[in-house]
Amino acid sequence: MNMPFEMSVGSVEVTTTNNRGFTPEEVAKLCADRLMLVADDAPPAIKDQALAYKEQMQAVIAVYMKQAIQSDRTTVYNAIKDAGHEKLAEYIRKM
Repeated sequence: MNMPFEMSVGSVEVTTTNNRGFTPEEVAKLCADRLMLVADDAPPAIKDQALAYKEQMQAVIAVYMKQAIQSDRTTVYNAIKDAGHEKLAEYIRKM
């Protein structure tokens, strides 16, 4: 007995940087793009409102990402300092 099975993975998008990591703003945009889709054929008023909301989402996500990065650096700084590498810890703190 054969049962047909069909599966679609959707579209795949690849984003890269050159000699650096992604900024919080770039990651926030990628996140907002995954969380919210705005149809090209949506009525103009709805589309404008949705895009404005999406921009606000990006800004909020970026703020919290920056806070998370700073918090992680504090954790790394303290771990390196506690291991007796104060000069290296200071470099981390200044990043």
